[in-house]
Amino acid sequence: MNAIEQIAITKIKGIGPKSCKLLLAYFGSLHALFQSSRSQLNAIPGISKQVVETILSKKYMHEAESEYRFAEKHGIDVLWFEDERYPRRLRNCDDAPLLLFSKGKVDYNKQKVVSVVGTRNATNYGRKLTEELLGGIGRAEVLVCSGLFGIDIIAHKAANSHNIPNVAVLGHGLDRIYPYEHREVALKIMENGSLLSEFTSGTKPDKTNFPMRNRIIAGLADVTVVVEAADKGGALITADIANSYNRDVCAYPGNVDQPYSNGSNQLIQMHQAHLIRSSRDLLQLMRWEIPSEPKKDSGVQLSMLQDLNADEEKVFGFLKDAGQALIDELANYCDWPQSKLAIVLLELELKGLIQSLPGKIYKLL
Repeated sequence: MNAIEQIAITKIKGIGPKSCKLLLAYFGSLHALFQSSRSQLNAIPGISKQVVETILSKKYMHEAESEYRFAEKHGIDVLWFEDERYPRRLRNCDDAPLLLFSKGKVDYNKQKVVSVVGTRNATNYGRKLTEELLGGIGRAEVLVCSGLFGIDIIAHKAANSHNIPNVAVLGHGLDRIYPYEHREVALKIMENGSLLSEFTSGTKPDKTNFPMRNRIIAGLADVTVVVEAADKGGALITADIANSYNRDVCAYPGNVDQPYSNGSNQLIQMHQAHLIRSSRDLLQLMRWEIPSEPKKDSGVQLSMLQDLNADEEKVFGFLKDAGQALIDELANYCDWPQSKLAIVLLELELKGLIQSLPGKIYKLL
């Protein structure tokens, strides 16, 4: 399908995702739509006379051609909602954009996608939670989405530092970065991720654009994590949209005396978000397993095995036969207090012989 025609249909006021799909059902293609006659257009129910006149005028084509040239010049991908590379999770949302502009290299259809949102006025508490979250989920091979403000910029920086592919969803065209001071972070994102927008070049970062932007952040992901949020704001809007899409929403609890925890606490109180306290809680909730580290050299591992004490040998031997086990199973087998078992498990982890998984499961490396 012609990219210029795809851009053109988004330039016609009064045509959104639903009406465009209706027109495609009637005409079979955008090209056939743009070649249609007045009588053919008037025969379609629900299409206003103003839209018919705009389609027939072809005035939007020059603007679409100009946008296409801009995209080509700056290496921007134009993703039509029927394209294979279009984010499939977003496509399943009724109000998904017909067209997305993407700059960078990323697979929007990775198996695990997390959106991270929060207040623009991040506290040290919120920063700490965000950095721990990204550090903990990185090895789960996730794609992270956020919005380049407040908690969001902390999430992007942490993702970059852990080499996690991440997407910044913008509320303006890809001809600018807003705020400008986040330009270096945005450039870094594109090395292992992308900038994404439904807005054409020249679109300014107006306030009305950001609620629209938030539906993309929610629609891209399997789960939206609210780190810190006040009583009102974009994070709560994103969480509400994610719930309307039947996606998981998680929130960190905060101090009841802190204004930037009010929204997060309210989401939890109203059962609109799962309470999480760490990255491990998120991984356990989503049942996302972290891949094992590459197996160590057998000579090194043999040396470590020779250094095990009797307690460590007992736990290691059980896991060697079972492959993996719940901590309760280990406690029953060893018949030790939980405090003693925890110390032995920690020593085996530090020696690189076992790995803890979500759900208090332990397995050999």
